[in-house]
Amino acid sequence: MHIPPFDNQNKAIIDIHDTHVPLTYFNVVKLEKGQVFSYQIPGYETCIVPATGRVDVDVDNTEFGEVGDRGSDVWDGEPEGVYVPTDTPAQMVCKSNSCEVFVAGARFDDRLTPFTVHKNEIDVVQYGSDDTKTHRKIKHILGQKQVDKVGRLLVSELYTVGAGGWSGFPPHKHDTDRLPNETRHDEVYNFRFKPNHGFGMQLLEPDDDKLGEAFHIVDGSSFAIKSGYHPCVVAPGYEMYYFTILGGLSQRSLVQYFQPEHAWQVETIPGIKDMIAKFK
Repeated sequence: MHIPPFDNQNKAIIDIHDTHVPLTYFNVVKLEKGQVFSYQIPGYETCIVPATGRVDVDVDNTEFGEVGDRGSDVWDGEPEGVYVPTDTPAQMVCKSNSCEVFVAGARFDDRLTPFTVHKNEIDVVQYGSDDTKTHRKIKHILGQKQVDKVGRLLVSELYTVGAGGWSGFPPHKHDTDRLPNETRHDEVYNFRFKPNHGFGMQLLEPDDDKLGEAFHIVDGSSFAIKSGYHPCVVAPGYEMYYFTILGGLSQRSLVQYFQPEHAWQVETIPGIKDMIAKFK
């Protein structure tokens, strides 16, 4: 489901109990210096990640200080985040001239302990190659390093390395709980492009003989994935970023199922097996 960019007025783009992707939550919050945004979400754990600027974060009266190390866009600095437990009050105050903040969430009932993820705690993996048109870098904000602190939520940032190329390739899906071959994880993306007038295409292919669909994605596009294979591609001459939220039905670790006719390329793309192993 493609959600074109719009002024969401700090209201959830993917709200709780969404009919399409009920395991996930997503909001984009835009603030000017000194402005405050508060929230409390029953049944969903969340993570606050500044896309630009800096915010002071308070979770249940515990002050975490300034979070965020970026300037004007997601390429300017490294990500940081604050984990907010299920049904826990959180507040952010903009400390820079302005800021844009992602709030990622996954359905989870237990209430855990809040914590900060600093830029030196991000788990980075780079894989692919220019030759295979799959060169990219992933920055895990809530990834393997936080496995014992989080319920079902996985949060990452994905960057194409160089201009143009494929991501989410070979085509894969994760819409059915059938371990050890696959898990059910709903997924939400938010795309950015450099320069920001760039564009790409998100493909969505059903797991049958029917033809898939192609969606024109631009800077600020969101995409919610309930089922099907879902590779994407950025046009030549542009870099692409997408903020990624995964929420599992029965476990946190993601098990991807690669489209059988293209799965052989898992053996040819440099470093892809290391990438697959990081989604835990």
